[in-house]
Amino acid sequence: MAMEQKRTEDWYRLDLSAIVYPTLQRRDFSSVYRLSVLLREEVDPAVLQQAVDQVMPRFPTYKAAIRKGVFWRYLEPNNRPGPFVQPDVKNPCQPMHFKGNNRYLVRFYYYGRRIALEAHHSLGDGTGGMCLLMTVTAQYLRLKCQAQIRPEGFVLDIGSQPDPEELEDAYMRYANARVCPPRPGEKTYRVRGTMEPFYTLNIVDGIMSVSQVIQVAKRYNATVTEYLKAVLIYALLQKQEQEKSRRQRPVKIAMPVNLRRFFPSKTLRNFITMIYPGVDPRLGDYTFPEIVEQVHHYMRYYLNEKLLRGDITTNAETQRNPFIRVVPLFIKDFCVRQF
Repeated sequence: MAMEQKRTEDWYRLDLSAIVYPTLQRRDFSSVYRLSVLLREEVDPAVLQQAVDQVMPRFPTYKAAIRKGVFWRYLEPNNRPGPFVQPDVKNPCQPMHFKGNNRYLVRFYYYGRRIALEAHHSLGDGTGGMCLLMTVTAQYLRLKCQAQIRPEGFVLDIGSQPDPEELEDAYMRYANARVCPPRPGEKTYRVRGTMEPFYTLNIVDGIMSVSQVIQVAKRYNATVTEYLKAVLIYALLQKQEQEKSRRQRPVKIAMPVNLRRFFPSKTLRNFITMIYPGVDPRLGDYTFPEIVEQVHHYMRYYLNEKLLRGDITTNAETQRNPFIRVVPLFIKDFCVRQF
């Protein structure tokens, strides 16, 4: 009985968001995100490797390999050597082969004063990745500089056992609304362009003064997020207009929302959802101030615990459906790819 209990604790079902990422990954589509931190001195790779080795056991859902079951994929403990720190590369966020890199789904890079983390989205979202990166960075500074850094915020205590709440699928915990709100089904404008060869990589860097952006956003009584979303919608409206297509469509942006802001959770796994601010040019021409106002009120209306709980519940119904649960994995994969 004790052995059986340990065995069930050693593997983790993919969370509600993570289910789709392995299915979507292919040679020309990556489900990998990247975070980095810049130090004051050049990184010592030997010390960084020591810090990674000491920190990874504290993050069991990141020190894991992905496996296929008959009905679902799952994460199991990965006790192979690694992950090994590497000099940074020119082609970041490349797809991860699940059997490569000793089956680790995280990468650690160094370049000059920079430490970078790349992680597959099936392990967790940016909050979990930030906790891992900042905890590794804190341990590196302790080893390299004898820095006194207390565990707080994104820096976790590597001497403690993981809190069970860090490992939970928080979606299923809060998917308890009494109704499943329907999804809007109308088609929206889709940006199209010329397909480039797979080996082509484009990286666009932009640097702006935060204080100046905040100042401009305040002129429109908007947050920085609302203002920047409005700028992007305005650009997309212009692009659709220049294409002179016979049929215009609503212009919307898929915007991720960190659900930890609305539901108390310590999970290091995925806990985000999407909202879709936008405008419909078929109703008339929008000035930029009108777009900002539209985005502002949309976000104020949708970003609340009640509507987000309904959204989570709708998403969770698929996983809870007893028929879907017993459909073989290869059929699920086929359906997701078609969708």
